Amino acid sequence: MAEKRALFLVRSKKKKVPSTKKEFVTTSDFASRRHNVGYPNFAKREDLLKMVRRQDDPLTIRCHIVVFNGHRAVQQFPKQQAAASAVHVPPSNLHTHLGDLLSSKRGADVVFEVGGETYPAHRCVLAARSPVFAVELFSSMRESDAAAGGVVHIDDMEPQVFQALLHFAYTDTLPEMRTPEEGVLCQHLLVAADRYDMERLKLICEDKLCRYIDVGTAAIVLTLAEQHRCHCLKKACIDFISAPANLKAVVASDGFEHLSSSCPSITKDLLAMHAS
Repeated sequence: MAEKRALFLVRSKKKKVPSTKKEFVTTSDFASRRHNVGYPNFAKREDLLKMVRRQDDPLTIRCHIVVFNGHRAVQQFPKQQAAASAVHVPPSNLHTHLGDLLSSKRGADVVFEVGGETYPAHRCVLAARSPVFAVELFSSMRESDAAAGGVVHIDDMEPQVFQALLHFAYTDTLPEMRTPEEGVLCQHLLVAADRYDMERLKLICEDKLCRYIDVGTAAIVLTLAEQHRCHCLKKACIDFISAPANLKAVVASDGFEHLSSSCPSITKDLLAMHAS
């Protein structure tokens, strides 16, 4: 994008006649497919011809363009281009180094205990990835606990879920999961991601759970979607349950009772569909 200034002017050189003049300053993308910039109805052709014939004056069209982009133009010669193209820049491997840091436990300054398992970690990394961790780990109480070699206890979470949460915090990727277990782990991981305000992880879990909706899981996943404000996942569940072939089976599933107690309004709508 660059700024351009344009002046449109029609006047006679031989004799003073009323001039047509318009000026504007705008910003345009010169890589776009637009074929013109300016005033398509600037002056009528008939008026221009009358002016030329009346004054026996030639008609000259001149274009003077000034582009302001804030940069100095630098010419790149073929040899420079060849040298630049010979340099291979590898993809970022920051996630690999941070993953190694987590697995090696080097410099760890906090220990989490989850379900009897302990997980050393680095407060700065977790604080950068989660605003909830930032508050919990850098409060005066937590800092004093860490200095004294204390342990942070995490309740209401399975060890493998917290381990996956740590893996994502350091590498921005999910650990390898077996296909039968992936759906269940993503359910718990979505809850953990919402708990620690890790939005990208939450969206990844939501996306994966959309692929694991079936008669046995639809009611449970719909409950999670409603409780944790996952609108796309909620829509996917309702679309699946609304199908006549699925509705009766979902209502009879074990998860429907939990859905009824947790989200009565949704249950009411589903039962109305079932009755009709």
